[in-house]
Amino acid sequence: MRLFAAVLPPDAAVAELAARVEALRALPGADGLRWTEREGWHFTLAFYGEVAEEVLPELHTRLARAAHRHHPHELRLAGGGRFDDRVVWVGVDGDSEAMRRLADSAEAGGRRAGVPMDRHRPYHPHLTIARARTRSARSAHHRPTTGLAPYVDGLADFASQEWTVGELSLVRSHPPDPGVPGRQPRYEAIAAWPLGH
Repeated sequence: MRLFAAVLPPDAAVAELAARVEALRALPGADGLRWTEREGWHFTLAFYGEVAEEVLPELHTRLARAAHRHHPHELRLAGGGRFDDRVVWVGVDGDSEAMRRLADSAEAGGRRAGVPMDRHRPYHPHLTIARARTRSARSAHHRPTTGLAPYVDGLADFASQEWTVGELSLVRSHPPDPGVPGRQPRYEAIAAWPLGH
């Protein structure tokens, strides 16, 4: 199964972000982006990819230990940015260093459990809200159809209420239905561990 470790923002913060995203979706050209669904909004801590069933017990043990070693911390959704002209994301304000340490532990836990991981990259907490639609992947131009700067500008003054990150979740990604345009993966939290316990 396709798995990742994540922090899931609470409903109140999601609702505040949803109101801002609604305004962004009203901007000219917004239909040129693929907007992520609010039910799937999350902060990926470590991406494990396809994980064999027999690795799960050890992964659970390692993630429980990782959660135990980290204390709850305060965050809020705040501001935004983009990765090139491909992705629009919302960032965080608050104890982002605690979030980075939690991500490092979730990644290390996956490695120790035997999950083949990509090489380590510095963690950048972000919640993806939209992706650029590209013309055909085989197209010589391969340029996004929509510039992302207006959407990033529209997030500049955004800040949700603060909340306490209190658990580490293991999330399963179900692929979108084949042959249905615009369908997105569905995410299912299959386990969670409280921080500091």
